[in-house]
Amino acid sequence: MIPEQARRELAALLGPRGYLDQPEDLTLYEYDGSPDKGRPDMVVFPRSTEEVAGVMRIASRYSIPVTARGAGTGLSGGSIPACGGIVVAFTRMKRILELDLDNERAVVEPGVANLDVTLAVQGRGYFFAPDPSSQRACTIGGNVAENASGPHTLAYGVTTNHVTGLEIVLADGTVVELGGKEFDRPGYDLTSLIVGSEGTLALVTKAVLRLMRMPEHVKTLLAIYDSTEDAGRTVSEITARAITPVALEMMDGVMLRMVEEATGAGYPKDAAAVLLIELEGLREAGEEQAVQVEQICRACRAREVRVARSASERELLWKGRKNAFGAIGRVSPYYLVQDGVVPRARLPAALRFIHEVSERYGLVISNIFHAGDGNLHPIILFDARQPGQLERARAAANEILKHAVDLGGTITGEHGVGLEKIELMPYLFRRDTLEAFAGVQRLFDPQGLLNPGKILPPDIAPVRVAGKLVA
Repeated sequence: MIPEQARRELAALLGPRGYLDQPEDLTLYEYDGSPDKGRPDMVVFPRSTEEVAGVMRIASRYSIPVTARGAGTGLSGGSIPACGGIVVAFTRMKRILELDLDNERAVVEPGVANLDVTLAVQGRGYFFAPDPSSQRACTIGGNVAENASGPHTLAYGVTTNHVTGLEIVLADGTVVELGGKEFDRPGYDLTSLIVGSEGTLALVTKAVLRLMRMPEHVKTLLAIYDSTEDAGRTVSEITARAITPVALEMMDGVMLRMVEEATGAGYPKDAAAVLLIELEGLREAGEEQAVQVEQICRACRAREVRVARSASERELLWKGRKNAFGAIGRVSPYYLVQDGVVPRARLPAALRFIHEVSERYGLVISNIFHAGDGNLHPIILFDARQPGQLERARAAANEILKHAVDLGGTITGEHGVGLEKIELMPYLFRRDTLEAFAGVQRLFDPQGLLNPGKILPPDIAPVRVAGKLVA
């Protein structure tokens, strides 16, 4: 609960249209793209860094938990207010503050949608590389919090590779600037520490982003398989030939059918799997690599390889991939998206295990993932209205992620730990390591106000609300 005096102070700071506190309004902010829920006591809409700092000073004074929220497209419960309190929604901080193309940088507020950065500069030959599937809606602030990536991660890396500076507000309301337009300032690299910290260390109010030149030539191929193992073997063969596509995506037959019925992107409904492969660079090199990749695919028993002949054909192929999660909603009222990572060479073993889990739990599991870097997204379909199905889906998900660790991988590649994977952190890290994480968290946020109940298990980072231990 928020003390009445704190409510009055927040209302005075933000104005009558700067917050929500009625139950029917708060319901809209109790969820993200995961199955979990948690209702806030108040949602605030700051318009500037100064207002964010003012909110944090009030929260600190009254020991109120604070959770940051972008577009709510996260898939691990990261923006769910697990302990109530205040949700800081960055909806109104959505300005692109500066485009410095001479230095290939953009300075933006956290509420700017990911795709809007590219749209602002593509006419001048630039783009912003991280491209989550939700890029039309997801925000830069959320991308920074989760260290998001997307299909083009294989060549371009994740969000941390494209953020050179941040303005942040600490838990006590202090405003701090980290990094800048340069790649390597002296001192501790706190920018990289904040990226991926899931809102547990600070609130981001500005980000300095790296822009990249658009490539001269793009080649997109769709390889079609009657076996998921053949598709997995192709991934290893392509990388073994020292060819690095900018994207190397895989979808299995279950996913293909859902996507094709929803989007009409031209995917074969009878295939066991497809690889969506994209190459970029100089025209001559790209054409040569495309020939090599097609030969590799056919040698690995691809039954067909399609090459996009125009920008419209390329966009159609990507339409299916980018709209995959939405397509699932037409088939299943509920689904659980997972985010494990395995070494590329272990992809066939991981896919076999996922199939075994699907049969053992009696649940349909479809697969869509960044095959080039082994980032699996098994999607578990269930119906929460049926008793026990959510619990079975969670148990299946935990088995899959533990197996990813056993294969030499990890429990998340881009969606974050959030609420969803807390219990798996001790499976991945020794206790000493988790306690070191908690020590860093306490340095930034001694009261434990920022996004409590996320990332670390409660026995490592106990949750306190209004100064009282609650978990």
